[in-house]
Amino acid sequence: MKRECSYISSFKLIAEILIFVLVFSVIYKKIENRYAEAASKNTINVWTRSRFDEFYALEEKSLDMVFIGSSHSYCTFDPENFDSVLGTSSWQLGTPQQHYDTSLYVLKEVYKTQRPKLVVLELYWDMMDEKFDMKQANSFFEAVNNEKIQADYVKNVFPLSEKVKYTLLPIRYQQDYFAYENNELEKKAEEKFGVHSREAAETNGTEYYLAKGYTYCDTVIPDSELDETNQFKGFDGSQWKADKTQLKYIEEFVSLCREYGSEVVFVTAPIANVSMDYIDNYENIHNAMADIAASSGVKYLDFNEVNMTEKLFELENFRDDAHLNDSGVKKADAYYVNWLRNNTETFGNNN
Repeated sequence: MKRECSYISSFKLIAEILIFVLVFSVIYKKIENRYAEAASKNTINVWTRSRFDEFYALEEKSLDMVFIGSSHSYCTFDPENFDSVLGTSSWQLGTPQQHYDTSLYVLKEVYKTQRPKLVVLELYWDMMDEKFDMKQANSFFEAVNNEKIQADYVKNVFPLSEKVKYTLLPIRYQQDYFAYENNELEKKAEEKFGVHSREAAETNGTEYYLAKGYTYCDTVIPDSELDETNQFKGFDGSQWKADKTQLKYIEEFVSLCREYGSEVVFVTAPIANVSMDYIDNYENIHNAMADIAASSGVKYLDFNEVNMTEKLFELENFRDDAHLNDSGVKKADAYYVNWLRNNTETFGNNN
């Protein structure tokens, strides 16, 4: 009798465990789907997908120039501002928070169908001082139409611990999910109670995907980012140091450009004038970037150095504390057209 009771007890335990696993699996799958769906509706991800979808639709070997980098690239370089003057065909392929492991894989994707004469790589120090960031890699994966290159990236770039996290969608899409949910809550509060978040209340313009990979924005930097929420407050350039892993990917990037016969240049996009005032010892960052370019034999322009000496940008040319709006983009691009003419073989004779 005791043996029979023991058998029944064991069977009940196994059944309870199986039911728990089944229920947990169903709930977890629903959570996974919810996080993935939120990521797919993230506005920035949608713009990034538009950027790549239109790129994939291009005729093969039709581009003369590509811009690669983080949001500082797609908030600074509008290809139309170059094509209309230089008679070129160019494309913007920046992705949010793009690190240089991703830059390399973006470039690999470019060379599958295109042979640009010139590649412009944007250098931003905040994308260069950490070994790895899954969120920015996933932003690329959301847009790239190539499962093979994603698998190669995960295999060869992701640290082991990050590979495990990547398989768990609630971790992979965590930032997208909370950003999306917060945005939805703000919309509902606005509709029901007429309540606006501080960020929404300070929004004074429009932003949308335009063409050739460029995102148009005419917002002017909000008052809070002049002081209270400015991300550069307390930043000391003397404490900054590039990560060796990211430097390795920059070297590989340059090598790949040369392998395919593309000229490559580096550029640092401008941050707001008020932000530069907060940074101590910026010259350390500039010199480090210039050394990276020199060691690679690559021409380099730092728009922050230009702005400090030539006063190229006004505060109203920035959308926030670190990015230009369209009025600033027009200034930056006009300047950069001339710089390319004077500093590259590709456009040296293009007057």
